[in-house]
Amino acid sequence: MIKARPEVESLTPYVAPLEGRRGLLRLDFNESTRGPSPDVLEAIRALPPEAYAAYPEYAGLDEAFAETLGITAEHVEAFNGADAAIKAVFDAYGDKGATFLTTTPTFGYYDPCAQQQGMTIDEVPYPADLSYPLAAIEKRLQTGPRLFFVCNPNNPTGTLIEPEIIVDLARSAPQTLVVVDELYAPFTGKSVVPQALALPNVVALHSLSKIHGLAALRLGFAVGHPAILDRLRRVTGPYDINMLAVVAGKAALADPAHVKRYVEDVLAAKAWTLAQLERLGVRHSTGAGNYVLVWPPGEVGAVVEGLRARGILVRSMGRRPVIGGSFRLTIGLMGDMETFMAAFANVIGRGE
Repeated sequence: MIKARPEVESLTPYVAPLEGRRGLLRLDFNESTRGPSPDVLEAIRALPPEAYAAYPEYAGLDEAFAETLGITAEHVEAFNGADAAIKAVFDAYGDKGATFLTTTPTFGYYDPCAQQQGMTIDEVPYPADLSYPLAAIEKRLQTGPRLFFVCNPNNPTGTLIEPEIIVDLARSAPQTLVVVDELYAPFTGKSVVPQALALPNVVALHSLSKIHGLAALRLGFAVGHPAILDRLRRVTGPYDINMLAVVAGKAALADPAHVKRYVEDVLAAKAWTLAQLERLGVRHSTGAGNYVLVWPPGEVGAVVEGLRARGILVRSMGRRPVIGGSFRLTIGLMGDMETFMAAFANVIGRGE
């Protein structure tokens, strides 16, 4: 067998369950449980055969997303999902032996990307209260890491820090590229955009997978200084984003009312869910985003399987640092959460 580079041979890939989820109540991957705007479906159905036969065209896509942020298109670059933007950051800026700084636990795809580049991974753990370890991060930034990732709000802890703090961190470390993963920012209304756009070492990541309901089509955006976006563009393919994603993305961005209603409905369902968990006496997090961590009584694996047997998926955190013994629960619409709560109370033996 021909071996790959040593970094790849020793790589621990990011693996997520991909099969057997349809037809179940998907409260495991923070997806939309409502789905996309009806305008998206109409736009795709209206496509002529030529649209499928020709290579995709991207005119107007960056402009449409930039308009939602109140910025100009020179600060926006579309990607085949935010994951592709993350990979492009490491491909463009990841140096062998250089340091990648982040927190733990956080989104699991960062580490494999850093490992592939042969980077040294420096992970600062969250304390037991899941507050952001700001003092430790400030100290680590003084050592000059090559890359620093902030997931805000953090997935899976829900930890939220003020954008002004992130901007100050970036200013304190001008030789470090600061990447702010803001996939769940629409649920908080807090973003480093636009104040960070003037800085040449900050890029924010956004996606249409969550609130826009387009997870299957893979469309994300990097937002930042044009010089950063230029380097990211150099390491991506010319047709990485498919035509269906382009058409769907434009239609979704043209219907902000659909997104606004979904965010409002999810936040209302989240408040209700937290109150129900409190009533049951179950430990849980109260952070930002469309998800919470739940520490069920008993063994978490058995509870997760018990929910699946009842047609409900949640994401086990297993033995992950700080949050071991919990599962991440996506917050859907009120009906989704009523279904979950009835099943959960039954599984843990606290049903009425």
